[in-house]
Amino acid sequence: MAHRRVLLAIAGDSAAGKTTISDGLAEIIGRDRVTVVCSDDYHKYGRKARAERDITPLHPDCNYLDILAQHLELLRAGEPILKPVYNHSYGELDPPEYVEARDIIVVEGLHPLAERRLRQVFDVKVFLDPPLELRTRWKIRRDVAKRGYTPDEVRAAMQRREADSKAFIAPQRAFADIVVTFYEGEGRAGDDEHLDVRLVLRPTLAHPNLEHLLPPDHGPIRQRLGRDEGRPVDFLEIDGSAPGEEIRRLEDAIYAHFWGDRNAMPPAVGRVDERHSGPLALTQLLIAGHVLTARSLVAA
Repeated sequence: MAHRRVLLAIAGDSAAGKTTISDGLAEIIGRDRVTVVCSDDYHKYGRKARAERDITPLHPDCNYLDILAQHLELLRAGEPILKPVYNHSYGELDPPEYVEARDIIVVEGLHPLAERRLRQVFDVKVFLDPPLELRTRWKIRRDVAKRGYTPDEVRAAMQRREADSKAFIAPQRAFADIVVTFYEGEGRAGDDEHLDVRLVLRPTLAHPNLEHLLPPDHGPIRQRLGRDEGRPVDFLEIDGSAPGEEIRRLEDAIYAHFWGDRNAMPPAVGRVDERHSGPLALTQLLIAGHVLTARSLVAA
């Protein structure tokens, strides 16, 4: 147990915002304490071979999920791995890389929660679930700029993958402790800098109690009880237009829940990145709080 690492899963479809979340967490926790593993590196086939077999990377049979599970178990035990590397630029595998197990292992990708053996290694599980329209815009922007596709090619690829997305990616949502949905607020279409967020907070984790701070049904930040997939949950909604004082009050409440107050938090914990919008920054802080709490429990 002294060597046991803490693992966080960030699951979601392509271009759901997984890298944005994991990068922000590394900033908050400290990059020297975080190892990030992308499950897309465990693709079984390159782009050409997938086309020949008529299979998408979203299908579990297109991925070495057994090797991924084995590697995550090794990292959890503090052991290094020789990780495969999938190069998205040309769709083939590069030489593997040596990866050491730091205190926190962040696993982001299409399939972190796809199988029981995978789910069992994680201390905190997050699923990103933006609307299809928003994810399409993000994927076009990324794949055109970084992967050499045209917008029409991106749309066609998403259409081909839609059945596998519904069959193999969407069901992972049910296993998450936190479901994150960024969406466009009313009158702010196309404004990615001020997206609203809705968080589904399942009772599998001890989330901050904000009822004494927030009204249930109105205001720029709202919390309410409800049901998600038939189970009782808390919904926390944060508007992208929320005033700075409201954001700071919620930030203080999150610090108080996990660390007593802002001044008592561990020195290794960084501040919320003020370059990001309030909803994004608070989402990252909440997830970081749960991860660091899990780390403290393991250390104890």
